Amino acid sequence: MIVSARFFQRVRPVGCAIGLIVLLAGCGNMPREYVRMAEPDVTLTALTAHPEAYLGKVVLMGGTPVEEESGERYVWLRMKNRPLDEDDVPRRPIDPDGPEAGHFWVQITKAQLPAGYRDWARMSLAGRVTGKVKLGHEPVLRLLYARHWGIDSIDRESSRDFDPNYDFIVPESIGVEIDIGSDTSH
Repeated sequence: MIVSARFFQRVRPVGCAIGLIVLLAGCGNMPREYVRMAEPDVTLTALTAHPEAYLGKVVLMGGTPVEEESGERYVWLRMKNRPLDEDDVPRRPIDPDGPEAGHFWVQITKAQLPAGYRDWARMSLAGRVTGKVKLGHEPVLRLLYARHWGIDSIDRESSRDFDPNYDFIVPESIGVEIDIGSDTSH
């Protein structure tokens, strides 16, 4: 009995330390900066129904790029909504024909768009609501942050900071994290 009591006295602090590390590390894939900035629990349904309520606010969304429009300075990606799970990973909506299965747009300056973006299979993103809509009712977000996963099954969730002042080439087969930064203009 004395041996087991001593054993537990030594093991307990180690177990507590490991638990604390896991708790502090968290599981989310979205940087805390954007989680703190974002309006909590915004859905595509709410954003589409009341876009004026979110004008200029940051929202967290997930999606799959399905269409692209290009202008002089910007690229707009039409996204098939994929709600974020508890780890901020885009997942298919529960009802594939329901309101959460709709679309939204992401506006990105051409200078911020890395090579290989057409191979992005899914994106978790933070965007500022512009108040504009496309195709009648689909909201437009100005991209602040994106994390993506490629189409290839060997892809992993890799990350890399993106500084729009520097150009870099990303191998098409890896996932990339893009941090455009907290823009102050609305």
